[in-house]
Parts: sequence; C-alpha cells; structure tokens
Amino acid sequence: MDVYETEKEVIAELNLPGIDPDKINISVENQVLQVSGVSEEKKEEKKKGYWRKEIRKGSFERSISLPTPIKEDKVEASYEKGVLKIVMPKAEKRPDKAKKIKIKTKD
Repeated sequence: MDVYETEKEVIAELNLPGIDPDKINISVENQVLQVSGVSEEKKEEKKKGYWRKEIRKGSFERSISLPTPIKEDKVEASYEKGVLKIVMPKAEKRPDKAKKIKIKTKD
C-alpha cells in the first residue's frame, strides 16, 4: 500500500490485480484506513494435466493509521487496471488550544 498526501487529500493506492472489486471492503474509522478482501481461485479443469498449479484463493487485510484527520464520510474509491485508489479529503485541522491547569494545594 502506498499512502501519500496532497494539499487537500490523503491518497492510498494498492495493487490488487485479478481481485473482483465487489470482494474488497474499505472502511475508515478513528483515522485508521482498513482494506480487506478475498481472491478466489480460478476453476480447475480436470482434463488439464497440470505441471504446476500456483493460482490460489485467499484473503488479505491491511490497516494503516492516517497521518492527518480526514472527512470519513467523503472517502471515495476507484479500481482500474488492478489498482485500487482511495481518495480521502482532509478535515480542517482545529488549532490546538493549550489549557492551563491550576494546581490545588492544601495549606
């Protein structure tokens, strides 16, 4: 997974060739992007005499903490030529306000 940011967005790209986009789950919660899915094995023809069979099925899951707050309800994803691209608009940063804490003492 490659994750980079522009002035207005955080973008994640994953190479997922041969994966059905309908079998991919994407969620963003508490500044964590999670991508999971399932790749399925192609059907085997019994008539073929395989020398080697390496196409398998399996699942994958990837979670990553995001570098900045994002608008979770505005996330968009696209899948083209085996590349999943997730675009996450940045949320406006709130200025950090330091609050002075008064210490109580007993005399």
